[in-house]
Amino acid sequence: MAVEILLPKIGFSMNEGQIAEWLVADGAAVKEGDPLFSLEADKSTNEVEAPATGTLRIVAQTGETYEVGTVLGYIE
Repeated sequence: MAVEILLPKIGFSMNEGQIAEWLVADGAAVKEGDPLFSLEADKSTNEVEAPATGTLRIVAQTGETYEVGTVLGYIE
């Protein structure tokens, strides 16, 4: 079963964030805890880790702004 990768809420007032860069290519294998993407929000950049182990399927594009809780991809 696929695990959803959601845009996390990092700061108290954060409502949206922008994907600065995917650190893993679509279709690549990832391990739980590996850095997946860089997230820009509230004037800071944070690396977001993989929530599971498997194959990454990206559905959200770099440079786009998304609301907290948006599905950015899946790990199958």
